[in-house]
Amino acid sequence: MWCKEDDGFLDKLPAFEKRCETPAGTSRGPSPVTLASQDALPIAVAFTETVNAYFKGADPAKCIVKITGDMTLSFPMGIIKVFTTNPTPAVLSFKLINTSRLEQILPNQQLLYSDPSQSDSNFKDFWFNMQALTSYLRKASEQNPSASYFNVDILKYQVLSDGIHSTPLNLAVYWKCALSTTDLRLDYRYNPESMDSPGPLTNIQVLVPVDGGVTNMQSLPNSIWNSEQNKCLWKLSDISEKSENEGAGSLRAKFELSNGPSNPSTLVVQFMNEGSTLSGVDMDLQGTGYRLSLNKKRFATGRYMADC
Repeated sequence: MWCKEDDGFLDKLPAFEKRCETPAGTSRGPSPVTLASQDALPIAVAFTETVNAYFKGADPAKCIVKITGDMTLSFPMGIIKVFTTNPTPAVLSFKLINTSRLEQILPNQQLLYSDPSQSDSNFKDFWFNMQALTSYLRKASEQNPSASYFNVDILKYQVLSDGIHSTPLNLAVYWKCALSTTDLRLDYRYNPESMDSPGPLTNIQVLVPVDGGVTNMQSLPNSIWNSEQNKCLWKLSDISEKSENEGAGSLRAKFELSNGPSNPSTLVVQFMNEGSTLSGVDMDLQGTGYRLSLNKKRFATGRYMADC
């Protein structure tokens, strides 16, 4: 049984925002940061990327990929007093590096300046409007005086993708639909080359709806059948180069039906990685007055799907 083409995958994705808003709320930073010295004020940065992918059968040429990212800075509460008591605090500036892999960079125009004439494709210089940053942090502390940290969205970006080569987990799904049974197989392969610093994929889940009145299921490895939602769920251990077959494997299931045949459906996969990004983008603080206390990187799936 053939599956219908779905060329509108990118249309289903949330539009890439054309502006970068500063969040109204506040929250704790990624890890404890304290003011150790007035000479170097600590800040933390976090890069979070989302990979969306659509796999069609076993044809790698039909894989559609979209990767977006966010850069967030975290300021400790104590830095606000330094800013507000100093009429001319040191300008916070940084260089965004490895930007040649980015096809779009959208800085927070409320807070950041940049030179549009910069010609080097591998880095971009940015510096803060310190008055606007101080005003924002002061307002945030007034709204939440008990907060230890204040997170500020600095910029958003979109990553150049190279189809299936940019996906951390390559997928190919096969359905065999008969009147009384449905056979399903998902082949997967860990792709370390997609990551800047290869690391394990964690919290992996594979979810697939199966209609046709499933009365019995056998699967390898074992999966969970939800009869109310008519969905099959696999929860897998971490996948990396150290896994069996260097992270390549298959999921198989056989479903017995009372009202077949089944209609092949879209399979959805979720996973995440802590410690790496797909773009390799990074930040380098410039000048004096500040130090980077923490640099967090992670990526996770958005809409990560496979059809036959």
